Amino acid sequence: QVQLVESGGGLVQTGGSLRLSCAASGRTFSSYAMGWFRQAPGKEREFVAAIRWNGGSTYYADSVKGRFTISRDNAKSTMYLQMNSLKPEDTAVYYCAAQTSDYNGSYRSSYRYDSWGQGTQVTVSS
Repeated sequence: QVQLVESGGGLVQTGGSLRLSCAASGRTFSSYAMGWFRQAPGKEREFVAAIRWNGGSTYYADSVKGRFTISRDNAKSTMYLQMNSLKPEDTAVYYCAAQTSDYNGSYRSSYRYDSWGQGTQVTVSS
């Protein structure tokens, strides 16, 4: 029902910045919270950041808090992840996710989200 497409990934040096975008189409009005997850080689997928539909509340993993900023523009049906002070350990495929059904659990849980993008690669060189 909701299609998500990530963009903005790339290769940057340690300390650099990138801004990821997630464009949503379809029944975007049914999207409640949205979030970003990432998966590094040989690692499990992990929570990065989440935002409620109206942008009033945001949530961050401890590993990125203070460096990453999540935002959304509902008029443009787009969510963003501004990543500053990037570290090699931030290297991963980043996935956009959207919640389209009722869920009362943690924003950190992947089970909250029903729709997923295909991912965009972020590589941070030493």
